[in-house]
Amino acid sequence: MPALLQFILIGLAVIALLGVVLEDVIHVNKAKVTLFLGTLSWFLLFIFHDAGHEGAVNEGFLENISEIASLWLFLVAAMTFVAYLNKKGMIENLIHLFLPKQISERRLLFLTAIFCFVFSSLADNITATLVSVTLILSLNLSTKKTVRFATLVVFSVNSGGVSLITGDVTTLMIFLANKVSILDLLMLSLPAFVAVLALAILLSRGMTETVNVQIRRTDVRGVDLAIAGIFLTTIIGTIVSNVLFNIPPVLTFLLGLSVMFLVARFYGEDEDETPILEYIRVIEFETLLFFLGILLLVGMLKEIEVLDALVRMYEVLPPVVANYIMGVLSAAIDNVPLTAALLKAGITMSEAEWLGLTYAVGVGGSLLVIGSAAGIVAMSKVSGLTFGSYARYSFLLLIVYTVGYAASMFLAETVLGAG
Repeated sequence: MPALLQFILIGLAVIALLGVVLEDVIHVNKAKVTLFLGTLSWFLLFIFHDAGHEGAVNEGFLENISEIASLWLFLVAAMTFVAYLNKKGMIENLIHLFLPKQISERRLLFLTAIFCFVFSSLADNITATLVSVTLILSLNLSTKKTVRFATLVVFSVNSGGVSLITGDVTTLMIFLANKVSILDLLMLSLPAFVAVLALAILLSRGMTETVNVQIRRTDVRGVDLAIAGIFLTTIIGTIVSNVLFNIPPVLTFLLGLSVMFLVARFYGEDEDETPILEYIRVIEFETLLFFLGILLLVGMLKEIEVLDALVRMYEVLPPVVANYIMGVLSAAIDNVPLTAALLKAGITMSEAEWLGLTYAVGVGGSLLVIGSAAGIVAMSKVSGLTFGSYARYSFLLLIVYTVGYAASMFLAETVLGAG
């Protein structure tokens, strides 16, 4: 590949990142910027690739598109469920069932952290973020406090998923590569939870007011209960089917979505003023387009082997240090291709060090709002949550990430030993 082309493609990726960071300054939607530069980078790669490498570029593009399509379909299914349940008041009813009429902001902060941590261990990060953000927005807090809560949601959701193979894609990848066992992964839940509580303590400073929760009850129809049951069954079914039969989560969610449509038709919901299929149109397609652009850019960087250069870090640094840095880098580079590059590099590490990497790439993306799916989804839902507003808490996030990583390494080394 010509060196000039490689520099141009890396430059496009940097410009895309700057476009996201400076969205409030340039007033150009981040989805438009990333989608344009992502598609343009692959376009240039197809035109100016080395002679005889047409098949390799096409294969790389098809693999990238396949991964994106799987994510898109999963998001469409999950967001449609949440959009329906939110419109019908089911999520709000459930939240208000457990919340008192008055609660201190500090207590609410800790309850939010615990809920996000536990729920994301059972459901996927995106669904957990959607439900958690809905909770936050329903409380009508000030913009500044809403951003603070949203920051906690992103970190808690990402932390909750690292100890179960169904909670985070990178955890599943490392497990399937036979680097760690399920029982060993469960050890990560303790240091991850400690880090979440540490962040809640840091963010609770100045949270002295009382929140008046408006208890609103909406009438629940039989069809709403049925669809809520289908959603819950889909989440549980995703976990069980993936563990037992290695069925991709997207397939289970599409099956659940189709059942939702059929049940709604059985109840006559299609005759309502808002047919069930209409809920697909109200989901955040801006978020999906942003995902598309970002993943196209990351796929391009993987294709030109820029990500492979990161692996050389393990040749000059101890794995414990390199893993920590990889977690920090995952805030700017998608953790899935980053983890894939590390697994394919043939790096030799102890099981304790692989557990440390699992925590690092799973939680490190929380350092920037664009570093994880949870952050991107939260940013699309909370109007005051931007790259800049989230970055104000990046130092606190780095502190608790470091605490969690150190605790996970200490526990893993204590239980498993160095080898």
